[in-house]
Amino acid sequence: MLNYILIITGLDAVIARRDEEGASAVEYGLLVAGIAALVVGVVFLFGGMIAGVFTDTCTEIDATAAC
Repeated sequence: MLNYILIITGLDAVIARRDEEGASAVEYGLLVAGIAALVVGVVFLFGGMIAGVFTDTCTEIDATAAC
């Protein structure tokens, strides 16, 4: 009987819409967490190599400027 009243009044659509809004917020949160984890992983894996490239470049510029 309660389901029938909800369908007749249209409240079931409002309730369903609210459930989907909550789910989309959770999905966005999971997406942001996944991207953050990916960025941390990339920095951890390639951070030393990138720092080495900048150090080598700086050393080359200093050596060239001294000549």
